[in-house]
Amino acid sequence: MGVDGKMPYVIAVIIQVIYTGMFIVSKAAFNQGMNTYVFIFYRQAAASLLLLPLAILLERKNARSLSFWLLLKLFLFALIGTTFSLNVYNVSLKFTSATVGSATSNSMPVVTFFIAILLRMEVVKPRSPSGIAKLTGVAFCLAGVVLIAFYIGPSLNPVNHHRALAAAHADGGDATRGTWIKGTFLMLLANVTWSLWIVLQAALLKEYPNKLLVTATQCVFSAVQCFVVTLVAERDFSRWQLRFDITLLAVLYTGFVVTGVSYYLQAWCADMKGPVFLAVWNPLGFVFTIFCSSFFLGEIVHLGSILGGLLLVGGLYSVLWGKSREHRIALCGEMNVIDGAEEERSAKEEKDERSDQEKGVMKQYDKVAAILPAEQA
Repeated sequence: MGVDGKMPYVIAVIIQVIYTGMFIVSKAAFNQGMNTYVFIFYRQAAASLLLLPLAILLERKNARSLSFWLLLKLFLFALIGTTFSLNVYNVSLKFTSATVGSATSNSMPVVTFFIAILLRMEVVKPRSPSGIAKLTGVAFCLAGVVLIAFYIGPSLNPVNHHRALAAAHADGGDATRGTWIKGTFLMLLANVTWSLWIVLQAALLKEYPNKLLVTATQCVFSAVQCFVVTLVAERDFSRWQLRFDITLLAVLYTGFVVTGVSYYLQAWCADMKGPVFLAVWNPLGFVFTIFCSSFFLGEIVHLGSILGGLLLVGGLYSVLWGKSREHRIALCGEMNVIDGAEEERSAKEEKDERSDQEKGVMKQYDKVAAILPAEQA
């Protein structure tokens, strides 16, 4: 395997490192007392400042005009998939931990698959091995979420007792049991809305395939929506101030690195290896986050979170295996159809060739038969 062959694997690891950093710096900012709604507004504003000029610069010649109904769809999709989902997710992250946030991210493909079933965009055959694997993956996903919510278990001591990202006051560090359960199910709700957005986005991109312009437009709409939500939720403008600490780093990192760099890397990697290849690497981010949250944040990782995360990972791989098996069967079916068509075509061509030869012989025979009487005369 050459350098080009190894590059997608290196990129996949870098993407997981980027998302690990997102979980860590976001949780650290919330532990410093940053308002979650203010954080999301600044994050979307930073992402808009990055993506909108790029979309205008790169797509101004190729982009089709956006109709009113398409803009309305983009506004609603931004409201569902970004404004609502990210705000709920960050509130849940404040109530739980970075480890739980990374663990539940493995449920995304499973939840997306389940929503696709409800919308009849996906078909399941319960008696086939692939159908059983998919349904098992959904069951594992639900079991993992329930286990994380209701079973804490023994705690594992942090790797580093002196936090690298020390918090002035950790609002969600030692969450009560009720807060923890609420945060876990809020995180699941955020993943459901995000998965719904993914399904809707796939249909939208068939109507308007310009990915960069669609993403940038939704990002701008989301920044405006988040500004309104933040005005309602946080009227103390002193809490809107960004200080030169982890809060500013978190905004810049999530706005530019996560939204900008990881977007490009994921698009490149998906184009090279397909979207399933990216999903397979999600558990690596879970392992990274367990270590980094313990080392940098001094978080106490509980056994329930690890076991629940393993169930979510098992559900992810089960659904991916079912999908890949279906894809292989469909591919083999297409090959058989193509081979059958080619065999039929070759038989027909051979028959036509024999017929042409026979016609040629008959023509030669007729020509000879026409000449012979003259020669005889």
